[in-house]
Amino acid sequence: MSNRTVVEQLQGRATSDGDGVKLLRVFGGPRPERFDPFLMLDEFGSEEASDYIGGFPPHPHRGFETVTYMLQGKMEHRDHMKNVGLLADGDVQWMTAAKGIIHSEMPRQTEGKMRGFQLWVNLPSKAKMGPAHYDDIAADRIPVYELDRATVKAIAGTTEVTDNAAKTHAIKGVTQVVDTEVLYLDVHLAEGASVNISLADSHNALVYTYDGTAAIGPQNTPAPAQTVSRLSEAGSLQLSNSAAEVTRVLVIAGKPLREPIVQYGPFVMNTQEEINQAIADYQARVLTD
Repeated sequence: MSNRTVVEQLQGRATSDGDGVKLLRVFGGPRPERFDPFLMLDEFGSEEASDYIGGFPPHPHRGFETVTYMLQGKMEHRDHMKNVGLLADGDVQWMTAAKGIIHSEMPRQTEGKMRGFQLWVNLPSKAKMGPAHYDDIAADRIPVYELDRATVKAIAGTTEVTDNAAKTHAIKGVTQVVDTEVLYLDVHLAEGASVNISLADSHNALVYTYDGTAAIGPQNTPAPAQTVSRLSEAGSLQLSNSAAEVTRVLVIAGKPLREPIVQYGPFVMNTQEEINQAIADYQARVLTD
C-alpha cells in the first residue's frame, strides 16, 4: 500500500474578520482549486475576550457549506429563518448556505478561552441554489474511537485506521456528505503513536496540526503547529508523533468537484454572472427567497 507525501505546507496567517475577531487564516484565497472541494480553513482562539468579543454580526452566505468545530467556548448562531443554536465545548455546526443564509455568530462568554475552527466546503453547481439548512451537533453525538496511543473523533465520513498494535478500526463520522464525501477527523497522537488512515485515491487530503508536531508519510515530514500540509493524490495517510506532548491534528479529505470556482467574499459560485446575481439579490433583500 502506498502512502501519501507532503506536496505543500502553509503556515496560518494572522488576520481578523467579523467585528475585529482575531484568527489564523490557515488557507483560502488564490488558487483554490488545489484544495477542491475545500475553500478555506480558519482557526480562532484566544484567552483575551477583546480578541473575540465582537463576534460575527449578521452577514450573508451563498453557494457553499460552513463547518464550525468548537474546541472550547460558547458561540451562538442566529439566522434569518429564526433558528437559534448554541455551540459549546466539542460541538459542531454543519451549515449548508446553498441559495442563501443571513446569520450571526456571537460569543456567549465575556471571559475565558475560546478556540475552534471554521471550514468552508464547496457545493456542486446543482446544489448551490438548493434550500438552506443546518445541523447543530452536540459533542456527545460525535463518535470518539480509542486506539493504541491515539484517539479519533469522527466528525464526517467513513474510513479505516490502523494503529500501533496493527489493529484496524472501522471509523464512521456523525455526518455523511453525499456530493463531496467529506472526511473530517480530529486525531490525537500520544508519544510513540503511529496511525495509518485509508483515503480514497481520487480525494484531495489535508492535515492541519493545531497542537504539537506531527510526522507525515514515509519521509516523516515534520508538520509543526499552525501548519496545513497538502498531500499527494493517492495512497493512505501515515501519521506519527515522537514527542512527549500529545500532537493534535485535523485530517480533512474530500472528493473534488472539478468545477469553476468564482468567489466574492461570502458568495461562492461557478460564474461571475452568478456572483453578480448574488450581490444584487442581497442588496434587494431577496438573497434567501
